[in-house]
Amino acid sequence: MGVLTIDQWNHTCQLDTSAKPRRNIGWISSNWSGYSITGKKGAFKRISAKWNVPFVRPSRGASYSSAWIGIDGFGNSNLIQTGTGHEFIDGKAHYYAWWEILPASVTIIPLPIQPGDRMLASIIKRSGSNWLICLRNVSRNWTFRTLQRYNGPQTSAEWIVEAPQVNGALATMARLSPVAFSCCRVNGKSPKLTADDGGIMLQNLSVTSIPSNPNRAGDGFIVKSARQ
Repeated sequence: MGVLTIDQWNHTCQLDTSAKPRRNIGWISSNWSGYSITGKKGAFKRISAKWNVPFVRPSRGASYSSAWIGIDGFGNSNLIQTGTGHEFIDGKAHYYAWWEILPASVTIIPLPIQPGDRMLASIIKRSGSNWLICLRNVSRNWTFRTLQRYNGPQTSAEWIVEAPQVNGALATMARLSPVAFSCCRVNGKSPKLTADDGGIMLQNLSVTSIPSNPNRAGDGFIVKSARQ
């Protein structure tokens, strides 16, 4: 985490829902890229996926990013999520794991993360408002679990690469190697993603991060950085 403190950082979603789709892209955001699906209240009770921790390329100034799965946040202010962070600050790359339930700030998971690591994440509703957040680093053979209370509407599910907010402002997106999401599941099944479920990140009127079309099974895709 380095120079940041916990209360300085929030992964709040700020979707531009008024933006028109571009080609086969379903939505545009200033800080999200990836895939999201929506449903009725209570529709999503479980989400999971695998992804690779990307390499952060050097940047002139500080830059930040995260890769995560979550429930809610698309069109509402609730969100339960877990993922990995990748940033470049003061000439060095930093990598870490985290979880978060809005409106609380992010909680860092104090376990080792390195670029190229294979991650497996799941968020599961147990009973009532009890949810299990689980993040596993397959490459380094550790598993983190925490049981938390969450009362969001469960109306969306996401697989996202994000430019987070830092000190209350939207951060510059880090220059990343491609992030490949695979084995995406919602309620234990393939979400059968389509191109219309995907969204691009647009910063300063330029495409910053963009997902590929889903694979044939509709449960995997690759997010590529447009910053070279």
